[in-house]
Amino acid sequence: MTTRLAIIGAGLMGEDHARIFAQEVPGATLQVICDPDKNRAAAVADKFSAADVATDAAATIARPDVDAVVIASPDFTHADLTRQCIDAGKRVLCEKPLSQQSSECLEVMQAEVLLNARHVMLGFMRRYDQSYMDMRAALTGGKLGRALMMHNFHRNVETPASDFTGAMAITNSAPHEFDVVRHVMGVEYTSITAHQPRRSDSRVAPVVMVLETSDDQLVTIEINNNAAYGYDVRAELVGEAGSIAINNVAYTRTDSRFTSSTPYDADWRSRYADAYRRQNREFIRFVETGEFPGIASDAWDGYCAAVVAEAGVRALESGQTSPVSLIEKPELYA
Repeated sequence: MTTRLAIIGAGLMGEDHARIFAQEVPGATLQVICDPDKNRAAAVADKFSAADVATDAAATIARPDVDAVVIASPDFTHADLTRQCIDAGKRVLCEKPLSQQSSECLEVMQAEVLLNARHVMLGFMRRYDQSYMDMRAALTGGKLGRALMMHNFHRNVETPASDFTGAMAITNSAPHEFDVVRHVMGVEYTSITAHQPRRSDSRVAPVVMVLETSDDQLVTIEINNNAAYGYDVRAELVGEAGSIAINNVAYTRTDSRFTSSTPYDADWRSRYADAYRRQNREFIRFVETGEFPGIASDAWDGYCAAVVAEAGVRALESGQTSPVSLIEKPELYA
């Protein structure tokens, strides 16, 4: 049995997904690479031996020779394309965010609830990273006692665009932290504050958030999009009986001239390569069996991330604590 995939979007993420599915996921066949730029689609299709190329996303989703869809197009297209996949009865792996607008996430959820079936697996791949898996296992296994706090930082070398803002750090970068903390700790958020220090130049300064959870715990999240030294994502979960922390992942250490050093990655792709492989294999199993993966994120998780991000932007702009208010969780996602 093979699952015929359409990948919508032939940019950085679309090409990465094409490579993973073509080379590292048994049971997946690249059927169509779709992008408004036909030459870019063709380049990815040729590189990874996809059967066809296309430029029309809606027509691609509707094709009878497409069993499932991977959405790696620009963020603002995600919700609409995901709804089209649901309407076509096809399961979809959608890169995060589902939408930066919680109202659009609600529309996607409503489409699934109407069919009483989950079609959407959302690309919060950190749930499949071994470090977060170990952290969650330590907590659920009782090694840490009651969880008290979780500290997180997410640092990039530099911003992807000169007009990047603190609000964009919250809506574009922080959702990975918003989601994986919920997953590891098994809680929802109730409030958020957000603050920025002042840099000496015009680049966007770090954003530091403090969140309260539904179980009276504290979560700190630092997003530093101009850390300069490398890509660095780590976390520490503190419990009453101990703590567990994520190490920087480095395969080598260099000792020379009275110094010892370890390298950092330039971006996320190497750091989370295993997580992407695990996630994408789980997606194929989801398509084949209809059973939603136990640790994967779904449309509800996309909605929660959007609500928290919206509250975070309000908190940053106002300088005040902003409440996080979720709708009642639909039974489909329980």
